[in-house]
Amino acid sequence: MPAPTPNDVRSAAETLAQLTEHLREDPDLDEAITLMEPLLDEYTGLPMQLGDTLRALARAALAHPDIPNRTAVYALVDDLRTAAWEQTDQHTLHYTLDNLRTLARSAPSTAAGS
Repeated sequence: MPAPTPNDVRSAAETLAQLTEHLREDPDLDEAITLMEPLLDEYTGLPMQLGDTLRALARAALAHPDIPNRTAVYALVDDLRTAAWEQTDQHTLHYTLDNLRTLARSAPSTAAGS
């Protein structure tokens, strides 16, 4: 697999911004949940991916031989690793989607003739 380019990453961020704008326009709740499911998947969703990405950046920083101030590198790596744990702790948000879907389906219908 080829290495992603800055434009690839920028495109992903722009797609996320488009999703945010779409959700601000009050779409149907089922549609909103369906759009969020891939982002909040407990194994492959954004919290897990971002956590893994931050850890990979920490490893790359530690492996970089030309940084003269190793003490500063270790402090920054600790920051990255802490942020990674904070992100992956959010993996349980997929349960929130499940619970939201259940609540939405149990709500009384407001359709005409109900």
